[in-house]
Amino acid sequence: AIRGVLNMNKNKKHIITTKVEHPCVLNLYQTLEKQGYSVDYIGVNSNGELDLAQLEESIHFDTALVSIMYANNETGVIYPIQKISEIIKRKNPQTKFFVDAVQVAGKIPIDVQELGVDLLGISGHKFHAPKGVGALYCNSKTIITPLIIGGHQERGKRAGTENVPYIVGLGKAAEVATDFLRYEATEVKRLRDKLETGILKNIYNARLNTGAAPRVPNTTNIGFEYIEGELILLHLSDLGICASSGSACTSGSLEPSHVLRAMNVPFTAIHGSIRLSLSKYTTEQEIDYVNEVLPGIIEKIRSISPYQDELAELKKQKHFV
Repeated sequence: AIRGVLNMNKNKKHIITTKVEHPCVLNLYQTLEKQGYSVDYIGVNSNGELDLAQLEESIHFDTALVSIMYANNETGVIYPIQKISEIIKRKNPQTKFFVDAVQVAGKIPIDVQELGVDLLGISGHKFHAPKGVGALYCNSKTIITPLIIGGHQERGKRAGTENVPYIVGLGKAAEVATDFLRYEATEVKRLRDKLETGILKNIYNARLNTGAAPRVPNTTNIGFEYIEGELILLHLSDLGICASSGSACTSGSLEPSHVLRAMNVPFTAIHGSIRLSLSKYTTEQEIDYVNEVLPGIIEKIRSISPYQDELAELKKQKHFV
């Protein structure tokens, strides 16, 4: 979608995105910069919310594309897509707006007409469809060059024989996810909030990295100062609990999260931050289990941290949320 739009507007060389996009998108824009494009990266505040004033100031006559995710993959923070669309249309109606909606599909309603976007992409595995299949919405006024050149499959957007079983799986998963949207908004959110409440109540100086920012109902990002997130993940994994310290694309990397850095999360907490994600299949018992075992894991890791003086000071404060 991104290359396809730019290929149809080769006389314009300016792109706007954010500092907190998924690594696969940021890596593409860094490549495009080497090919002569100018890219502005919009910042966020300490809760992860976009600086819309900076966005508006960045749009000009040469802006070919604004590319912003609907919700962040690490924090779950939702961005005001409809408002962003209105800003773009007001500043430069010729600028195309692409939305990476991978993190919200199946979590909150998506209405492309109401949002006013030109292109919007989703990925099936985020709502229990097979891996390796997704969908791209492209409005009638937006022309893109094909990703793969050859036959006329998929309305000329991507050549090659369609993977019918995966497409059917995507459609069925979307149908099921739509039926569960109300459940996501109520029950999954309730379980997520219960998880957060338990962690913040029982582990001193744990921090919810997103504050009060609006989020998708299934995601939380919690930080623990002066310890390593990878150690937390190993202990959780030994107990059958899946968690992460960033995106799948950065799995195995010890680099601190670019998202949390952009939010100015204290460096002492970035390395000790983990993401926990729920789904409609998450049970109350699983939430209770995490809340039961995580305090002991954190205490054990803190006991071997090289930052004992700093942890002793934190323990004196004993700050519980």
